Amino acid sequence: MATIYISIGSNIDKAKHIRQGIEQLKYHFGELDISSVFESESVGFDGSNFFNLVCCADTLLDIASVTTLLRQIEVANGRDRSAKKFSSRTLDLDLLLYDDLVVDEPVQLPRDEIDKNAFVLWPLAQIAPALIHPSLAICYQDLWQDFDKTKQPIWIIPFDFQGSNQ
Repeated sequence: MATIYISIGSNIDKAKHIRQGIEQLKYHFGELDISSVFESESVGFDGSNFFNLVCCADTLLDIASVTTLLRQIEVANGRDRSAKKFSSRTLDLDLLLYDDLVVDEPVQLPRDEIDKNAFVLWPLAQIAPALIHPSLAICYQDLWQDFDKTKQPIWIIPFDFQGSNQ
C-alpha cells in the first residue's frame, strides 16, 4: 500500500469542480486526509483566482495507474487536456508524492512545483508538516516556514464540501 499526495485546483466554476474532484477521489481511493481550501491568484498567466488544496490517500495502484486515473477524472470534469500549460482549468489533479519515491517516469516525483508554489506547499505542509521531502531532505513545515510568502499571495477560505456555493 502506497501513500500518495495529490494537489487539486480549479479556477472555472471552482467550488463545483473542487467538490466533484474530491467526490471522485473518495470514490476511487476511499478515505482522504484533506487540507483546508486556499485561494490564490493565477500563477504564470492572467486569469481568475484559483481554489487549491492537497489530499492524501492510500492506494494499491502503481504510479502510472494513479496518473491515468487523475487524468480521467480531470477530463470527466471538463478539463481540456489540449489547452496550454498556463491557462484556466475546470479541474487540475497532480500527483505530488508517491511514498518517498524519486522518479522521472512515468511522471516526475516528487513533483518539482512542491517547493516553488505556495498553493501546493502550504496545503501540503498543513496535512503533512513532519513529512520529509524525498529529494530536499527537509520537512514540509520547514519548507513552508522558509518560503518567501510575499511572492505568491494565498489565503485560507471557508469551504463547504457538501455543496453550498462559494
